[in-house]
Amino acid sequence: MGQSEQAQLQQSDPRLPPGQRLQRGWPVLHYGPVPRFKPLTWDLQVFGATASAEKHSWDFEGFHELPTVTVRSDFHCVTRFSMLDNEWSGVAAATLLELVPPAEQVSHVMVWAEYGYSSNLSLADFAAAGTVFATHHNGEPLTVEHGFPVRLVVPGRYAWKGPKWVRAVEYMRADRRGFWEERGYHNRADPWTEQRYSYQEEPGDGPLR
Repeated sequence: MGQSEQAQLQQSDPRLPPGQRLQRGWPVLHYGPVPRFKPLTWDLQVFGATASAEKHSWDFEGFHELPTVTVRSDFHCVTRFSMLDNEWSGVAAATLLELVPPAEQVSHVMVWAEYGYSSNLSLADFAAAGTVFATHHNGEPLTVEHGFPVRLVVPGRYAWKGPKWVRAVEYMRADRRGFWEERGYHNRADPWTEQRYSYQEEPGDGPLR
């Protein structure tokens, strides 16, 4: 089979959103340097509009004592590559919502990562089945280049919505743009409708700029 025939088969896979291609291997893409992991000071925080009005946190050991799940999902990067049938293991976002309930008015979350990187999500996307704070990919611990110790995986959204090196979740009563959203990326990031850039946004897709 020639390369053109293989490309046609790839593009015809019904699991591929428009404009995406199948990827062999897992490219390393991120903004800024790879952070140095410091286990004695690492923690994961939940703050903002919590139901208790208090901040909650887990140190590295405590986070790894939380219940874990294993899910399978496809991974779609806005740079147009896709990886299908990934196995992710870690702590479900729904578990954090159970442990630290949000206030009734919360509609969105901001996920914070090392170096102040941030990504906003609707509460519905964050709570969805399959959204997971992943520590493992395909049965192996994440490498530092791919987000060790924790990265967020959000099926159904372009991969920039799932930051590497996650450190905190902020509950919000109103939407606010994250790092890439402030730099011209679409606020919702649905790969099936190619929501790549902010100029494509319709009224109601995001907060006023």
